[in-house]
Amino acid sequence: MWQKIKNQVYIWILLSLFAGVLPCYAKPGDKELNRPYADLKKWHFGFSIGTHFEDLDFTHNGFITPEGEQWGVEIPTFSPGICANVLADLRLHKHFNLRFSPGMYFGSKGVEMLSSTNGATARQEIKTAYVVLPLDLKISGERYKNSRPYITVGAMGAIDVGKKRSDYLKFNSGDAYLTVGLGCDLYLPFFKLNPEIKFCFGLTDILRHDRPDLDDNPEIYKITQSLSKVKSKMVVLSFYFE
Repeated sequence: MWQKIKNQVYIWILLSLFAGVLPCYAKPGDKELNRPYADLKKWHFGFSIGTHFEDLDFTHNGFITPEGEQWGVEIPTFSPGICANVLADLRLHKHFNLRFSPGMYFGSKGVEMLSSTNGATARQEIKTAYVVLPLDLKISGERYKNSRPYITVGAMGAIDVGKKRSDYLKFNSGDAYLTVGLGCDLYLPFFKLNPEIKFCFGLTDILRHDRPDLDDNPEIYKITQSLSKVKSKMVVLSFYFE
C-alpha cells in the first residue's frame, strides 16, 4: 500500500513538471522574443516558491528484542511541505550557470513501526524546518522562442532548526545531499518563470544511534536498535521568478 502511495506522489510531480516544460517544445509562433538579453547578464537574482515531499530510506539490521520481537519501520504516506528560496545566478558560459539558492523547507512525515511477530504498531510524526544551502550547475539548451530547457546537478547542505524531542527515533540536525533537476526557462514580458523539479539524495546516516535519554525506556529504544542507518530523500517542485 505505502509503495503505491509513493508512486502516486511521484507521478503527480512529474505531471506537474510536464505541464510546465511542455511550452519548451511548442511550435514557433509569430510573437517577438521576450527579454532577448536576459541571459547575457553576468549576475542576476530572483526567488522561488514551491512544494516538496520528504522520504526516509531505512536499513534494518534484523535486531530481535529479548521478548523475541522484530520491528520494521516505513513511511506509508506523504505530506507536501512548503519551500522558499532566494537566488543568485552567475553566468559562466552561454550554456552554463552557477546558482546559489539558500532558503527554508518546512515539512513533515509520518513514520510507522510494525512488529512482525505480534502485529504491534507505533507511529511518530516528524516535523522539520530545514535551512538549505543548494549550489547547482545549470546546463541549458538552446533558446527556442520564449522557452529554454535545462538540467541541474549539484549539492545541498541542510540544517534542521526545528525543536528536537525525545521519541522513538531521533535524527541529526545536519545532512548533505546530491541533487539533480530538470526545468525550463519561460520568458515572459517582465521576468522569467522557471518550473523545476529536483531530486535530492541524502549522503549521511542521520539516525542518532546513541540515545542516553532512552536508557530507562527500552520499549522505545528497541526501534532505534532495529535500524543500522537512515538516509533522507526529497523531491522538490519549485517555481523560480528571475
